[in-house]
Amino acid sequence: MGMLMSFMGGTADGLASKTTTLVTGALYDQFIKKEIKDFDDFHIAILDIFNNFNTALPGKHYDAPSHGEIWDLFNKWNGAPKEHKKKIFTEFMIKNVSISKVDDSMMITGIVAPPAAMVAKRTGQSVPQLSVMKAIPDVAFVPTITVLALIGVKLTKRMSFKKIAS
Repeated sequence: MGMLMSFMGGTADGLASKTTTLVTGALYDQFIKKEIKDFDDFHIAILDIFNNFNTALPGKHYDAPSHGEIWDLFNKWNGAPKEHKKKIFTEFMIKNVSISKVDDSMMITGIVAPPAAMVAKRTGQSVPQLSVMKAIPDVAFVPTITVLALIGVKLTKRMSFKKIAS
């Protein structure tokens, strides 16, 4: 590993900071190409960046910053001279890009749902009224039930948070 870093021209810390600078520079170039007249355009451009992150990168997803944080960035960015705008944007992205966390209930549901779906299918096949279940292949049934269970957990969590907030 040390040889690889020495061939690349520095330590791992130096490489990480160069990579971060490269990525945030590319993001800023994408960001600056959009026509920004007011806060709404600015907000849409920031959210578009996070949407591109989450669409393009497999696996981990990134949480977008709050409306207030974007408002503060807009005020700093809008009032800054042109040569400082990229630095303000880069610092904001480094500080506020955070990986979204998976909920424990989602994880448990993702682990428990496939075996539960198989048990439900086997049990349902022996019930005469549910003999149609024999026609559905396991390859389609198990992922469908798992995805539906995950959607159900997510909707349940959202509904319970709305009740608490009210």
